[in-house]
Amino acid sequence: MNQPVELRQATATDLPSIQQVIVAAYGKYLSRMDKTPAPLLRDYGAAVGAGAVWVAGTPITGLISLTIKDGILLIENVAVHPARQGTGLGRRLMEFAEEQARQRRINRLALYTNEIMTDNLEIYAHLGYRETGRRTEHGYRRVYMEKVLPAG
Repeated sequence: MNQPVELRQATATDLPSIQQVIVAAYGKYLSRMDKTPAPLLRDYGAAVGAGAVWVAGTPITGLISLTIKDGILLIENVAVHPARQGTGLGRRLMEFAEEQARQRRINRLALYTNEIMTDNLEIYAHLGYRETGRRTEHGYRRVYMEKVLPAG
């Protein structure tokens, strides 16, 4: 049985752990993609400084980065260490995003992922996200998805 997962806002001292989780989570895609996955290249310092990253676990085993853009809550990154994948942590992180949207009275969430990451596409569809488009940006073939939360 899974224990409840508490999330907290990340701090600058969490940056090395955040990077370790991202490297571990995206490592399986390195051989499948012709470019390094974009989350591996991002500097999370500014997002952490802006209060946009939340982490789970001690040590950190999962994280989510959220930002508001054009009245939509954008899930910039969700990453779970492979040792914790399949335990419900990813689902909890996605539920947290919905909670954050509701608190801000935002009814739409959006995300994008690389088309190579087919397992992610299946997970997001299972969680109620629908594909809204595909396009290539910065050399990445991205699939855009969104979820509209019910009113209430």
